[in-house]
Amino acid sequence: MNLLRSYYVLCKPNVVYMMLICALVGMLLAEESVTSVTNIVVALIGIALCSGSAAAINQVIDRKADAAMTRTDQRPLPQGELSATHASSFAFVIGVVGALVLYLYINTLTMILTIASLIGYAFIYTVYLKRATPQNIVIGGLAGAAPPLLGWAAISNTIDPYALLLVLIIFVWTPPHFWALAIYRKDEYAKESIPMLPVTHGVAFTKLQIVLYTIILFIVSILPYIVLMSGGIYLISAVILSSMFMYYSIKLYFSSDDEIAMKTFNFSIYYIFLIFVALLCDHYLIR
Repeated sequence: MNLLRSYYVLCKPNVVYMMLICALVGMLLAEESVTSVTNIVVALIGIALCSGSAAAINQVIDRKADAAMTRTDQRPLPQGELSATHASSFAFVIGVVGALVLYLYINTLTMILTIASLIGYAFIYTVYLKRATPQNIVIGGLAGAAPPLLGWAAISNTIDPYALLLVLIIFVWTPPHFWALAIYRKDEYAKESIPMLPVTHGVAFTKLQIVLYTIILFIVSILPYIVLMSGGIYLISAVILSSMFMYYSIKLYFSSDDEIAMKTFNFSIYYIFLIFVALLCDHYLIR
């Protein structure tokens, strides 16, 4: 059981669950009503396996840095619960199985997009971007923003502009979300020479960027209403949630307490979850 748990944790389940929620939202918004629960479940399984594979590869590559950071030193590889070889083999197997599930039972487009997302996060971000530039999370965030597009493609077999709008929301949300955590963990990133923005440009500059990004996010979050993708329920929800996010970011900007950074980070998780719940409620209650 302990071994199974180690492989489970290797897949970063909390991150994968959030990705699946975003993918599910894309699926449910891609059609007026749910037509095939089976297709949705199968697509989620394929996406989950590929996402878990990407997470496992990320931990294999980052195992030394993970061992030196409090946030990650309890992961299976730093703890010696799994070897890098076993973890790599596991990641390869579930990645291939996930891709085959999508190819055989969903569609080729979803498989291609999912593999591209896997490569973007597991290799381009982890191997290169993470240590190459303080804009790592901005550029690499595109891979993490893909789930709604994957879900939409799984149902429609198209790259729909509405799906890309959902990707844009997550893409703009990612920097203030992650930079809040990076402020709290800046000393650990500095110790490992990982050029996160608070390390390279200072905490004050990072806080300013968080404020600016939350302003952009406010604007982007109301675009679904502007382009007639959603209605009043979503608009009210987006305005309230985005205003709350801006409140946290401004409070963080003027505070010297790093605990506010963690509160901002925690709220950002609720934000992205609730903004998508609002989209679903609007989609099914109004239409």
